[in-house]
Amino acid sequence: MNKAITEGLALMPPPFAQGLGTWSSGDGTQGSDTYAGASNAVFVPSDSDFGGCLEMLKTQSTQRLRNMAQTPIFPGCYLRITARVKAISGNRPTVRIAGYAATAGGAHVNGLTEVGPSTVLTGYGSVVEVSAIVGSGVRGGVDMVWGATPAYGHFGLDLTGASGGVVRIDDIVIEDITSAFHRDMMNWVDVRDFGAVGDGSTDNATAFEAADAAADGKRVLVPEGVYYLGDSVTFQNPVEFEGTVTMGVGSIFSLTKNFDLPSYINAFGDEEMAFKKAFQSLLNNSDHESLDLGGRRITITEPIDLQAAVPNRGSYAQRRHIANGQFYVTGDSAWQPDVVTSQATYSPSEGRTLRNVVNVANIQVGSLVTGNGVGREVYVREVDIPTQEVTLSQPLYDAAGTQNFTFTRFKYILDFSGFSKVSAFSISDVELQCNSKANGILLSPSGVAFHFRDSYITRPKHRGISSCGEGCQGLLVDRCQFITNEGGTPSQDRVSVAINCNANDFKLRNNRASQFRHFAVIGGENAMVTGNHFFQGDDEPDGVRTAGIVFAQGFISATFDGNYVDNCFLEWSNEYDSEPDFTGGFSFGSLSITDNVFLSGDVAPWFGYIVIKPHGADHFITGLNVTGNKFRSINGTIDRVDRVDTSFSNLDMSKGKNILFAGNTFHNVVTAAHSPLRVKHDQNTHQSTWTVRTEGKLPFGGRARGVDALVPTSKLKNTSNVTVYDMPNVLLEQGSDGSEVDLRWANNYAGDMTVVVRMD
Repeated sequence: MNKAITEGLALMPPPFAQGLGTWSSGDGTQGSDTYAGASNAVFVPSDSDFGGCLEMLKTQSTQRLRNMAQTPIFPGCYLRITARVKAISGNRPTVRIAGYAATAGGAHVNGLTEVGPSTVLTGYGSVVEVSAIVGSGVRGGVDMVWGATPAYGHFGLDLTGASGGVVRIDDIVIEDITSAFHRDMMNWVDVRDFGAVGDGSTDNATAFEAADAAADGKRVLVPEGVYYLGDSVTFQNPVEFEGTVTMGVGSIFSLTKNFDLPSYINAFGDEEMAFKKAFQSLLNNSDHESLDLGGRRITITEPIDLQAAVPNRGSYAQRRHIANGQFYVTGDSAWQPDVVTSQATYSPSEGRTLRNVVNVANIQVGSLVTGNGVGREVYVREVDIPTQEVTLSQPLYDAAGTQNFTFTRFKYILDFSGFSKVSAFSISDVELQCNSKANGILLSPSGVAFHFRDSYITRPKHRGISSCGEGCQGLLVDRCQFITNEGGTPSQDRVSVAINCNANDFKLRNNRASQFRHFAVIGGENAMVTGNHFFQGDDEPDGVRTAGIVFAQGFISATFDGNYVDNCFLEWSNEYDSEPDFTGGFSFGSLSITDNVFLSGDVAPWFGYIVIKPHGADHFITGLNVTGNKFRSINGTIDRVDRVDTSFSNLDMSKGKNILFAGNTFHNVVTAAHSPLRVKHDQNTHQSTWTVRTEGKLPFGGRARGVDALVPTSKLKNTSNVTVYDMPNVLLEQGSDGSEVDLRWANNYAGDMTVVVRMD
């Protein structure tokens, strides 16, 4: 670059032959004294070395010579001022190039170096050349570093040392030598040319902004060094980093033209800090909605508190996305759970509140709550220190009174819990490599439509995705893999849970999960669990199996369709009821289990694939559709696929409606369940009452509460062996457990009858 060539910029001062009225004996500003008519200066038209030149008698301690023209100064432009001088007589002075820096308004810019190196004239008649370079940036060879503030300068020279000597000065030359510092055809600007200093302490925010403004589509170069930024900086042009930047937590660094994690890693030189700063910009700049991790592996040594990385945001509800990379966990102590045991009081009438919590300040939002009468995956949603109250993610089923609770705060790679609300956030094509140390994602206490897709959570220590409140409203988890940390652990001894969800409208689709204690614990209504493969077996003979999916409230209005349930089972409980005894409502209702594959091997005979576990009395089924499923056991048989876990209570089988258990297939299952159930009854002796037994084939050991059809399959014979045509009346719920049906005839008959019995 040479502005004299490219822009026709006039840099050269006028020759002395044009008169001395434009040459000042002061600083060169308008109104300063000139050498026109001065007694100590004269133009010499002919000199053997110079041709025309200025002859000057030094009369002052510092004899100044400044051109009064305003020589422009531009960031990134470097000027060399050259003078040729020789001593004629008298004392020989010292010579140096000098200037005067001024703003566009004419004010002097203080604090700058305005003189070049000094040279002593050592003989008479010998020509000495002095020069100095002035420019905006700190570069090797630049004598006067003026930064980006000056708009122009008045240039010339100084004579210092002893007075009384006579010197002659050739015409002063000013030339653009920017090409000595830059390529002639550069496509970038250097932040140093705008005053940036890479010393780690000088505030370079203004210089960075100025360089970006001047780039106008070119790249901005940040050369070697550490550049401190005391304020937020936004680049509207691409940036290339050879050096690094450092800035405060609250300052935002936005790279709008190369917004991706590799650029931030280049900028900050630290992967964790780079991600935090990129995430901060993601939530503070409307120019980008996605953060591309660039396929990079980010090594992290501690949990990432995402809200702490964005201190100016307490919540966020615009679509934002993170994609394409891996988080790789190292370290140990930073990932250890924080465990607090505190006494608290719980009242079922206040469902989700613990009161009078001892040492409440030590309890963290997002902590798992355990204790007597506490269901699975209950978390701390909010902590109110002044009132000593803790708000829970779910009610407790049997914890009335005062007791000690344990609050365990797991550490997560991506922790959203510091935000009060996060909505419309998505993560795709990302692996959270937990390395048996960390956990995956902790959602915010509230929010809608968080989406995790096409990603991996690998070897989490305790949890994959946790919800401590209702930040899981409309949660979408699609086509992901959850890989266990507990593969060699017997099923019953595992502690890890891949996912929990508290709010409505959860979608869990086409995922794969291996050998967790539970794949998902689901609260809320309207969940859709479709197309997943989850397996939880072990090498134990007659092994115990754990629930793959837990529906943790009674009325759920959920769909469970097309899944591959491998060595685990579906459990349906009401452990999220603060008053678990049935007092009204729909009880266990509205669940469809359709077209799934259920497989188990080497399990105890009492194992079942569909387990209902009421936590209170008088509950019953008010809507269950189990159709089109494939039930199979290998390496041994199982008694049945359906059962009631009576650890707390039994189901009331005298109630129930809308129960369909049909169209399923059973292999190595001793007692297949059906409702409606077709029973073939053979009556070989003449009786007026035929007892039709269901033999436990109604689902969950249900009662015979309805008969849809009676079809004779042989001739009815009376005691005289004469065929008769008659119909019986039906007595339901007979026998000690109500599982039998009595057919009552007017007379004693023998024959065969097919009876279609229902449990609803």
